[in-house]
Amino acid sequence: MSTENEGTAVPPAPSAPPPPVDAPAPTAAAHQGNQGHHAPGSGPAPAPAEPQGAGTGTSIAGVSGTGGDTGHGHGAGPQAPQGGYAAPGTHNAAPSHPDQPHHPPHASSAPDASWPPPPPSSTPSYGAPYGGGGAGHGADGWGSSYQQPAPKKGGGRGRIVAAVLAAALVAGGLGGGLGYTLARENDSSGSTTVSASTSGGNVKRDPGTIAGVAAKALPSTVTIEAESSSGEGGTGTGFVFDTQGHIVTNNHVVADAVDGGKLSVTFPNGKKYEAEVVGNAQGYDVAVIKLANAPSDLKPLTLGNSDDVAVGDSTIAIGAPFGLSNTVTTGIISAKNRPVASSDGTGSQASYMSALQTDASINPGNSGGPLLDAQGNVIGINSAIQSTSNGGFGTGQSGSIGLGFAIPINQAKYVAQELIKTGKPVYAKIGASVSLEDTSGGAKITDQGAAGSEAVDPGGPADKAGLRPGDVITKLDDRVIDSGPTLIGEIWTHKPGDEVTITYERDGKERTTELTLGSRVGDN
Repeated sequence: MSTENEGTAVPPAPSAPPPPVDAPAPTAAAHQGNQGHHAPGSGPAPAPAEPQGAGTGTSIAGVSGTGGDTGHGHGAGPQAPQGGYAAPGTHNAAPSHPDQPHHPPHASSAPDASWPPPPPSSTPSYGAPYGGGGAGHGADGWGSSYQQPAPKKGGGRGRIVAAVLAAALVAGGLGGGLGYTLARENDSSGSTTVSASTSGGNVKRDPGTIAGVAAKALPSTVTIEAESSSGEGGTGTGFVFDTQGHIVTNNHVVADAVDGGKLSVTFPNGKKYEAEVVGNAQGYDVAVIKLANAPSDLKPLTLGNSDDVAVGDSTIAIGAPFGLSNTVTTGIISAKNRPVASSDGTGSQASYMSALQTDASINPGNSGGPLLDAQGNVIGINSAIQSTSNGGFGTGQSGSIGLGFAIPINQAKYVAQELIKTGKPVYAKIGASVSLEDTSGGAKITDQGAAGSEAVDPGGPADKAGLRPGDVITKLDDRVIDSGPTLIGEIWTHKPGDEVTITYERDGKERTTELTLGSRVGDN
């Protein structure tokens, strides 16, 4: 399974269509300039145009916010590169990474700053999808005003209707006054209406409720704005990791600001702080940033145990979908250990994870935000979404279809602690190059490594365990391995020095061997 990240700006949400208003009939010139529309007063209007069909392909998208880090999912998910890849930590080439920071769209595709467009001189086509009119309807959409046909000459019937309306209004006013008087006089004699003693902000919500969890977690969840030295960037989410001012998020949220860019962090109370990147791990898609002049009253979110999560457990996601900060959504854990290779389709380095899958609504801008359990403990970092290839709204952005993926917090916690200590990620490795082709039979050790190197590192963990080129790894401990990316994601859930059992096939026979994982420092 491969994924994409977002990367386009989002236009403001459309307002509801305005109520009909009386307007003079359009002139003949206006009619001629809007052919394809029904002219007011010339008979019944044609049926609205059918919306144009959207693409049906799917891709998985990382979930960062508006601007450079939004809108993953612009077509089918990228195909894994052909040939071999050195399994985590080898000296071979690193995998292509999908969750790279996203850049704003070209000026030609950006929405007009004058949105919404001025009302056209003819009736709008509500059948056309938002972001583009149907055939023959120009650019009319929700922003257009409705124009009624011009009134006919001769006011006899109009005066009668006006007189009837006036009488009705007088009667209505009289009836309303009498009703109010009677209700007031009878208020103390037998009314069964019950009023709440408390409402709104006075209501106390139990800690285990969604509202209680949100009230506790929101103050420690932040919106991150990243900007490169050239002015490009985007928006994502993060959460307070410790009282020293460290914030954990996705690598693809802050990647624009790694080399000479700018970072700013905004809390729900409106307070804004400058920040800097402490360390980032492209392969894990995890990054740590630190607040400048961090306040002394920071409250880190409590970290849970992602190994104890069960399918069906309740989940709560917090983030800034499409730039809408402090948004809370809910769902359940749909699956565990879901192999995900997240990519933006540009050939950038890929992220591999054995992810928690949730149906909580996650959208571009949720990247880096916390996935919480019912007690408010962080069990994952929202990182990617599966979406249709056409995001709709005329922008090509991806959106939630109920398939979101989060990096398990047990893995993210280890990565974050290493980044705080050294500024560099540490990856577990087996020391062998495996194929990244989409298969279902396992992870095959290639005949040759990257750039002509050996497929199995001499003296490395795989070599010591007796693995050879051509062997097909089918299990790591009790986890079924169906491809190279799945193997990489599973290896990276472990730490260097962990002992694992490898099940593999050679010459049609199944074998097992014990292997002690090695280590690799850095993304290169």
